[in-house]
Amino acid sequence: MRRDWQMLVLMIPGALALLLFFYIPIFGNVIAFQDYQPYYTISEAPFVGLTKFVELFQDDRFGLALRNTLIYAAFQLVLFFPLPILLALIVDSMMSQRLRKAFQSIVYLPHFLSWVLVIALFQQMLGGAGLINQAMVRSGLDPIPFMTNSDSFALLIVAEVAWKDAGWGMIIFLAALASIDQSLYESAASDGAGRFRRTWHITLPGMRPVIVLLLILNLGSILTVGFEQFILQRDAVGADTAEVLDTYSYYTGVIGGDWSIGAAAGLAKGIVGTILILLANKVAHLLGEDGIYRGRPQ
Repeated sequence: MRRDWQMLVLMIPGALALLLFFYIPIFGNVIAFQDYQPYYTISEAPFVGLTKFVELFQDDRFGLALRNTLIYAAFQLVLFFPLPILLALIVDSMMSQRLRKAFQSIVYLPHFLSWVLVIALFQQMLGGAGLINQAMVRSGLDPIPFMTNSDSFALLIVAEVAWKDAGWGMIIFLAALASIDQSLYESAASDGAGRFRRTWHITLPGMRPVIVLLLILNLGSILTVGFEQFILQRDAVGADTAEVLDTYSYYTGVIGGDWSIGAAAGLAKGIVGTILILLANKVAHLLGEDGIYRGRPQ
């Protein structure tokens, strides 16, 4: 404590933010078991037990939102998760430091753009009057409704997430690459191992603990596919296509006035995420990885 007091002081703002905006609000989940209205205090709202959860699972809109969420989450997990790893491998293979820094800056800067700007940029490129469709019309081809086609909406979502966040996720894997002992590459090269074999037998095993850790954390938040991204495109593709658990909680709880149903949906999502983290961490232990925590030694 005495040695590291400067770092502990620097942690105070972040710790307070976590306490005030993440941990204390957890107690508000009690309204999922009440018939809550904003003119009640939490202590005044009548207790109804699991009634709201029964209503939730009987609601067809909740089933639709859950189905859409699982579909979009699966697409993001399969198509987006490997991209930061691939980008890290590309950057790590660059010999020129100037080119390396330029590439890193270009691919991770979109992370700092808001979803409003990201959707607007995609609209300018892929919209009905966008750059690509205008070029197709000038070439005598029919325009393609990229931004309003409900059948390809899942791919559009992945493309937007990849453009915005793949470069940011790359940073973690670059740190994992930096921790690999370079003498291993030198020994492998002297034994005649080519670039592919060095990547397969040294780079990927060295990154495996970080890959497993991030995969577990992604599974824990798999039902949180993004609120702003979907609500901004809801009118373009239709409410049925863009309805996910986050938008369902918003429209049912805040807009519809059934706050308890909205809280029940959020709580159910959190419980499922916790279960997925525990299961994925157990699988990681069976595969010989540490995961996000180690159990008590036997």
